[in-house]
Amino acid sequence: MTVTEESGGRLNAFAKEPEIEVITPNSMLQSQSQRIILIGAILFIGIIGFYWILK
Repeated sequence: MTVTEESGGRLNAFAKEPEIEVITPNSMLQSQSQRIILIGAILFIGIIGFYWILK
């Protein structure tokens, strides 16, 4: 902890903060989720189209 003395004689303590860790997104996980969303959208459009044809 860093301690400084202010003008009135008071002590001011500053906590030592942890280093910032930059987290990069996992590109494989992102591509899998995009693939699942794409397949879901195609299935949804297919089901709507199938229902529309049978109607």
